[in-house]
Amino acid sequence: MLGALLLFGAGMLASHAAPADAQAVVTDSAYIRAHYSKRTARVAMRDGTHLYTIVYAPTDATPARRYPILLQRTPFSVAPYGEQDYPTALGPDPFTLRDGYIFVLQEVRGRYLSEGTFENVRPLLTDSVKRRNRRATDEATDAHDTIDWLLRNAAGHNGRVGLLGVSYGGFYAAAAALSRHPAIVAVSLQAPVMDFFFEDFHQNGALVQGHFFAFPVFGTPRPAPTQENWWLSRYQRVAAHDTGSDYQVQLALGALSNVTARVHGDDVWWRQIAAHPNYDAFWKARALPSRLSGITVPVLVVGGWFDAENLHGTLAAYRALRTRSPAANVSLVMGPFGHRDWTLRDAPHTMHGHLYFGDSLATTFQRDVQSPFFRGHLKVASADAPSAAPSGAPSGAPSGAPSGARVFDTGRKRWMQFAEWPAPAAERRDFYLHANGMLSREPANGPRAPVAFVSDPRRPVPSRCTGPTIEDGGLRDYTADDQRCITARAGTAGADVLVFQSGVLSEDVTFAGETLARIAFSTTGTDADVVVKLIDVYPPGEPNHPFQRDTSIRLAGYQQLVRGEIMRGRFRRSFSVPSPFRPGEQADVTVRLPDVFHTFRKGHRIMVHVQGSWFPLFDRNPQRYVDNIYQAGDRDFVSATHRVWTGGATGSRLQATILR
Repeated sequence: MLGALLLFGAGMLASHAAPADAQAVVTDSAYIRAHYSKRTARVAMRDGTHLYTIVYAPTDATPARRYPILLQRTPFSVAPYGEQDYPTALGPDPFTLRDGYIFVLQEVRGRYLSEGTFENVRPLLTDSVKRRNRRATDEATDAHDTIDWLLRNAAGHNGRVGLLGVSYGGFYAAAAALSRHPAIVAVSLQAPVMDFFFEDFHQNGALVQGHFFAFPVFGTPRPAPTQENWWLSRYQRVAAHDTGSDYQVQLALGALSNVTARVHGDDVWWRQIAAHPNYDAFWKARALPSRLSGITVPVLVVGGWFDAENLHGTLAAYRALRTRSPAANVSLVMGPFGHRDWTLRDAPHTMHGHLYFGDSLATTFQRDVQSPFFRGHLKVASADAPSAAPSGAPSGAPSGAPSGARVFDTGRKRWMQFAEWPAPAAERRDFYLHANGMLSREPANGPRAPVAFVSDPRRPVPSRCTGPTIEDGGLRDYTADDQRCITARAGTAGADVLVFQSGVLSEDVTFAGETLARIAFSTTGTDADVVVKLIDVYPPGEPNHPFQRDTSIRLAGYQQLVRGEIMRGRFRRSFSVPSPFRPGEQADVTVRLPDVFHTFRKGHRIMVHVQGSWFPLFDRNPQRYVDNIYQAGDRDFVSATHRVWTGGATGSRLQATILR
């Protein structure tokens, strides 16, 4: 599968999932063909646009045996297209497949066989616009019209509709939930796209250059409806830059203005991003968290602590729903997963990169949380809508839905259940950076003292110690990588990384929520990026686990990236109104590290890195302030000396959320 598609959730459809066990594919494929019928349709929207839709219904659906509808809308292909061609897998998991649903897959407007014009993360219209123009459309009205059509035309349904979306599909599921169609009774948002200025293509305004290969998938206009990947030739042209050494290749491209001139100049999405470097109306119109109000049905939010793409969206959706839709029963599941890994079928050992977390954790989630969620809310028995599984499917499984927050501690490697997230027992605790490289609970006495490091955009700090940053066209394993080679840069002449480390822990310390890095900062330049990493240093006697993929990696002394984040300094006061630094003048830069749930075990150490680049994961800051970094030239990139100021209660520190 094309890496860029996997990156943004083509695998939201189980037909695109890649089971680890080939036998599971054969079993599901035979079951689908034996128990489901297939129907294709072109569903008319209120403006006359037709959207390509496939309906898979249990073959025994009758007025006496009814099934709920589970709808997934996607900008990716819903192939196979032929009436007699069936997918190898269907639904979010094999348990839900065998419970029996009317599975509906739909391509959104402007994609593949659907009519209309595609717009990336199309903004939602206001209610007043929809009242004035009843033919006005957005992703909410398209979902509403689709559900209306299904209720009239999908035989054997029980009148109850569930929504499911993974990654980019999560954006469409959230928009569908905002249609507030009365037939919707449950929603699952899984790693949902919520705001492209803070996830996928950006983090805190810095371009995620690691998504270099993904742009043609979204920025290539489609000439006409088609079953083919019309963007493929442009993708192949861009992929010609993939020589395996993405650090050197991306560095050789130089300034982002060169990328526009040489690679992505004819890409619609790239040009839109380059034209909107700040958090302006373009981005705000496409952001969903502030719109997630008035939802009253249960919502299951799912994500992974090692998600390289939509960790922000998962947590933002959960928090927004809890705040703006208090009538909804919102639950959260966060596991030790990379992007979409909870959708894998028959993965016997749950791994991320070099780390092992347990056996069959995705299967456990699917069996014990996901399928009961849909079953409990959608398969409600009544006189005219009996709940049933297709003939031959298992019955008698427990119904119901999860509640609260089911979250995985990636340090202790176990699931925990809380009433909400962060856990009520969590409290803020400060960890101070010291000029001598120590990290401690107590601030250093005396006046502020600076610790200096050099940031040279011609020699940026690499994203990883080993292997390419852009893996198969996308981002993945760096989120739990070993940081030892980066730490080693701190001890060299002209060091470009600062390292702060605690003593050996005498007791477990559990980080359980957001961490704020409060960095007192100055620079000789006029712009800068501040990268902060939270790292777990394993003891020297840590043994390797039995499923180690790379035998050259030793967990003894491993420095696991627990969480890292970049803050583009120009946005330290406002993401909408950037401002330069004044050379040599101290400024407060707050770096918000997304939530973690990780216990630093007794005998381990807590480490913090501070650096000025993280490449090619993120684009390089020129460090000479320009209004639009996408228009900067190579001569704007200058070396600068950054200083992190320590000492006193207001010196540089982490404000962590610690579970008591």
